[in-house]
Amino acid sequence: MAVQGLGYAGFGSDALDDWRQFGTGLLGLQAIEHGNSLLAFRMDDRKQRLVIDRALGNGSRFFGWEVTDAAALDALAAKLEAAGVTVTSEPQTLADARRVRRLISFSDPAGNRLEVFYGAEIDDTPFRPGRNISGFRTGPLGLGHAVLTVENITPVMKFYMDLLGFSLSDYILKPFRAYFFHVNARHHSLALIETGKNGMHHLMMELFSLDDVGQAYDIALTEEERVTVTLGRHTNDFMTSFYCKSPSAFMIEYGWGGREVDMKTWQAVEMFDGPSLWGHERVWLSEKDREIAREMRMNAAREGKRAPVQVLEGNYRLMEGTCPWWDGVKQG
Repeated sequence: MAVQGLGYAGFGSDALDDWRQFGTGLLGLQAIEHGNSLLAFRMDDRKQRLVIDRALGNGSRFFGWEVTDAAALDALAAKLEAAGVTVTSEPQTLADARRVRRLISFSDPAGNRLEVFYGAEIDDTPFRPGRNISGFRTGPLGLGHAVLTVENITPVMKFYMDLLGFSLSDYILKPFRAYFFHVNARHHSLALIETGKNGMHHLMMELFSLDDVGQAYDIALTEEERVTVTLGRHTNDFMTSFYCKSPSAFMIEYGWGGREVDMKTWQAVEMFDGPSLWGHERVWLSEKDREIAREMRMNAAREGKRAPVQVLEGNYRLMEGTCPWWDGVKQG
């Protein structure tokens, strides 16, 4: 598979002060100043993962997808051009600004600017979070995942799967159509929601500690209209998360405990239990769709839908099985 993960993302905005406060004070990112027009954020050992650029128009966005080396980059460029996609080999000045060795750019059928690169720069100083958090789960899984809204899902899905090598993880058809794609062990690095309009839905960041998420939720609740989706747990990637409105209006999903997939054996299926096991009241849905989503969650509760908690080694402690009833449940 050519693409390995979501390496970085960038957005056009003139609200740099708001982004600085939001990025450090709520999300816990490390702000890196680049003059008066550019604000970058670190979330690990890389020099930057998120870029906010005043010079780009509000609503502009780009996504940097990573490949292994120059040969993989050239092979992907040739594949895209053979399929009739216009590919630009970007100058070294842009590669330097993105903090990568080299990159190409092109657009997907929904008009999103995509950049594919190799050779991300590593910082020689440790990551220093903007608030006291345990850190972000990145590494080979990439920065997180991006979710895009699309007018027509079919051509966009075909583009990512056939040309970029993304694999389908699963999909839902109610209360809205959404398809989820993986490029590494993260359950999905990209998702597409068919809404009749092309746009940015949300960007997900995963934390090492559930307490990081809960404390951010407390912070977000102190700000009027900051929380856009309440705390809840997803049915497909098992992420416990909430969503908050960024200064650029799209949402940030802030989560913990996402599942991994085995790319060699994973089989995509339709999910019938809705997008969430519990919680995740979505203020952006119409009242009709919110009612459908609520009923799906109530049905999951009636049926006792449960999922294992995904934890890192050392990030949990086994409790004694002191309840005979629960011991019987575990035994079958």
